[in-house]
Parts: sequence; structure tokens; C-alpha cells
Amino acid sequence: MFRACTTVGAAGKRMKFFADCMLGTLAKWLIILGHDVRYQSKIEDGALVARAARERRTILTRDRRLVMRRAARDPILIRSQDLERQIRQVLDDRRLAIRTDCLFRRCVRCNRPTRTVTRETVRDRVPPYVFRTQRRFARCPSCSRIYWRATHVTSMLERLRKQSARRR
Repeated sequence: MFRACTTVGAAGKRMKFFADCMLGTLAKWLIILGHDVRYQSKIEDGALVARAARERRTILTRDRRLVMRRAARDPILIRSQDLERQIRQVLDDRRLAIRTDCLFRRCVRCNRPTRTVTRETVRDRVPPYVFRTQRRFARCPSCSRIYWRATHVTSMLERLRKQSARRR
């Protein structure tokens, strides 16, 4: 059964982000962590700000001029070029925790919520090794992409947890 993961900030509000063209990898990883992130590689600053405001999304950007626009809704100016530091900055800034029950709840390609599927339904759609070693799978209802927890995700989460522990 599919159970949606609601991402909430410190005030209990559902968090939604809009990442600018310089932050595609950050957008992907925030989606992996369960956040609702809109990303378009080609969009004018004015259109991005207007759409983020209309959809009530927090803008993520490395562009100081974009942050200074009056219509920009509570933006986060990403300071680092390092992905792990970028993720940590967003999580710290909005007081968000890494919740393992929220991983892969959204498709990294189209940002739609994924649905849990049985192993048998993906047998012919994933590599044999993945089928043998993984127990849980999810599928995007929009683009049909299949997801499982790969080792690179586990190692990234471990690095983020260690980084977080060092800050306490």
C-alpha cells in the first residue's frame, strides 16, 4: 500500500522548493530525500520567481540578484558548490530532518509521488542483480521509472548523518 510522506518544516508547513538552473543536482537529491522540488534547466529569472510565488515554493539559488528580487518568496541563497554542504544548508535552514521513510517517495525525473510495487512486477524491468539483492521497489505512475535504494544513496545518507552529528 502506498503511504505518502509529508515533508514539513519547523512550523509544520509542507515544504516545496523551486531550484534554479545552477542547482539541478541539489534538486535531484532533495527529491530523493522526499521533498517536492520543481526544477527547470531553462527558465528566465522573472518566470521562475513568478511561478515559485504562484506555487508557494521556496526558491533555491546561487544567484544573488535573484534573491534580491522583491517577489522572491523566502529564498535560500546556496553558498557552497559542494553538494553535501548544499543539502545540509537547505536542511538546516528549514530545520528539516532526513527521514528514511521518505526516501524515493518522489520521481527524480518528474517529481511525482511514487508508488510501492511488488518485486514480481519489476522482475523484467530491473537488472538481475538488483532483483536478487533488493526487496523494496517503487514506480512512478507518470513515467513508469523504477526505484530502489542503491548503495550510493546509502553512502550519501551516511555522510550527511556524520556531517550533521559533527555540528551538534
